[in-house]
Amino acid sequence: MKPARIDSVASTVLAAQMTERQLQGSVQQLATLHGWRWYHVTDSRRTVPGFPDLVMVHPTQQRVIWAELKRASGRLTADQKAWIADLEAAGQEVHVWRPTHLQDGTINALLTTRKSAG
Repeated sequence: MKPARIDSVASTVLAAQMTERQLQGSVQQLATLHGWRWYHVTDSRRTVPGFPDLVMVHPTQQRVIWAELKRASGRLTADQKAWIADLEAAGQEVHVWRPTHLQDGTINALLTTRKSAG
């Protein structure tokens, strides 16, 4: 195997094993690094079911991102799907992120991209 292929396989295995909490910590670190203010409900038992894991605001980019975080094999609940659908219907930027999105650079790219005013 070529070294790049080994790195790719190792990275895929690590992504498959990453917990939602580990993903959340990584996303929060990236968000902070890129100037985002973020909020996470620390005890979801005291909130409305399905509310997204992170709400992130970037005043310079004039963006708000709602993010639902799932481990590789995690599935969205009906309540989470409803929140996502309602937020999207209201014109909000909503993402469901998994460890592969961290691994392949998708999350980093989204946090650094400035959306043009429409």
